Amino acid sequence: MKNRFALPLLTSLFVLACSGPTTPSLSPEKWGAGELQKYLDMDARPYPNNPAAVGQVGAVTTTFHSPASRAGLEALKLGGTSIDAALTTALAQVTLNAGAVISFFGIMNMVHYDAATGQIVSMDATWNTVKNETDPMTIPGALKGGDLFATREISGRTALVGGFMRGLEAAHQRYGKLPFKTLFEPSIHLARNGFVMNERTAEFFKQRDAQLRRLPETMATLVKPDGTGYQSGDFFKQPALATTLDSVATRGADYMYKGGWGKKAIAAIQKDGGKMTMDDLANYQVIWSDPTRVKYGDYELAVLGKPSNGTVNLIEALNLAEASGIAKIGHWSTNGQAFRMISDITNMFTLSYLPVATRNLIYPGLNLSDSSRLLKSTAQELWKRMEAGVKIVSYADKNPKHSDTVVAIDQWGNMTAITHSINTAVWGVEAIVVDGVSIGDAAWYQQAQIALAGPGNRLPAPIEIGIVSKNGVPIIPFASMSTGLHQQTVQSLLNIIAYDMTVEQAINAPSLLFPLTDASNPMAPKNTVQVMTGAFPEEVLQASGLPVAAIPPTERRYKQGLWVGIHRDPVTRKLTAVSPPYANGCALAY
Repeated sequence: MKNRFALPLLTSLFVLACSGPTTPSLSPEKWGAGELQKYLDMDARPYPNNPAAVGQVGAVTTTFHSPASRAGLEALKLGGTSIDAALTTALAQVTLNAGAVISFFGIMNMVHYDAATGQIVSMDATWNTVKNETDPMTIPGALKGGDLFATREISGRTALVGGFMRGLEAAHQRYGKLPFKTLFEPSIHLARNGFVMNERTAEFFKQRDAQLRRLPETMATLVKPDGTGYQSGDFFKQPALATTLDSVATRGADYMYKGGWGKKAIAAIQKDGGKMTMDDLANYQVIWSDPTRVKYGDYELAVLGKPSNGTVNLIEALNLAEASGIAKIGHWSTNGQAFRMISDITNMFTLSYLPVATRNLIYPGLNLSDSSRLLKSTAQELWKRMEAGVKIVSYADKNPKHSDTVVAIDQWGNMTAITHSINTAVWGVEAIVVDGVSIGDAAWYQQAQIALAGPGNRLPAPIEIGIVSKNGVPIIPFASMSTGLHQQTVQSLLNIIAYDMTVEQAINAPSLLFPLTDASNPMAPKNTVQVMTGAFPEEVLQASGLPVAAIPPTERRYKQGLWVGIHRDPVTRKLTAVSPPYANGCALAY
């Protein structure tokens, strides 16, 4: 591993030797006067705002939290790999978010390209089910009126075994170069020294105010000492979290999975009736696998290996697009027929949430197992039936997909794409916090999937991340998140591989958001396509023949998918990094 980096790093090592310290520091104190505040202020900037970043050596981009991008860039500049940068960024994202929608006990997926070996690998550090949970269909999950922020029966059974910190450690051990402890420095600084909360983060505290007061430790962590809730402009510190992160940085992930934090977490979960034990934590293992690959003309996609619903959904959609010939008709932003087609194509992901027997009833004689859905031949037959009128309705999704993304490329050409998530709605109803780390309730809506997976096993993830190659050369690592992640990922990738757009054009192109469904008539439910006001010509919407709801930008947050990517020109090595226009992450390059 060290030999791989020796020659490119001679110059940077010489600089470090001449300047004094030989151990790099990623602490914001070393970034320069005003640098941290500059990027904290960027988190509150108005939308849309997503200037592309262009560089020659390294780049990092995120969906949310600009200071996290800046931390990742610092890792690259100090000689870190794309893994070092991506992991540093992910740690900072969780700290800046106070564990609300991403968690150090959440989940992580990664696809990584190692330039020295030419190998692309997939890493799964997502949920394990609880071994003692033998009756998952009785896990409490009913919310009053379907409100994600309403209360319901409190139950520690809603907690699943998260792999974020195990995944972070495993990725660094394989592909990192900077000292493990160094990656934590920005996060520890932000937790210990605090920062002024912006309006967007304060909104999470407002949504969950009642739940944050249920447990003494959560209240001590996430409610102000005077008993009032945190608001925009308040200074926010997380001293308990800083101590936990310092312990993990020093002792490794075992501190969470076999040590002091784990014991406290199990006690808190069991106090609320949960069945998780220390064995569940100690037995957690990261899954490394070969990525799933598929070709489209000159392009090849390498995406998450098994188990992954997201991979099946993504490849099936791209195969359907190829079978439909949509690229020959025109882009959905200019052609009503293409608009209808992309809507139908992206709605088929619903198949993943139907039992195979139900799929077979809808499409008799067509093998729609997950392995078959990866085949182009299956997509060709499925598209014929869709064109004949047999289509899947996309029901209003009750599955929260709060997440965050990181994509990085380093000076050696290594590429890393990560999506990590708490996989539930803002801290969860139980709002359990242990030594500053949030424990979500992602089991409350996944009872059927948990039953299918079985006790103590891995849950398939809906995440869609990967690396795009052209003519055999990796050129774009990408990642996606949020409710409409599938819709946006499919559209962004088609913009590139079918419509020959640049990454900057692809991310700014008009897109369909997550659809709504009126299921009031079970015999004839109807989808309503959601788009942003003014994004499409009215004549295109009318020509599609579909019901369309145009929403203002202020309503886009929970109805959009968010996609990030970095393009590396294989000849000039020019890097172009992009971040979504309606999110507060940023793209940085040098």
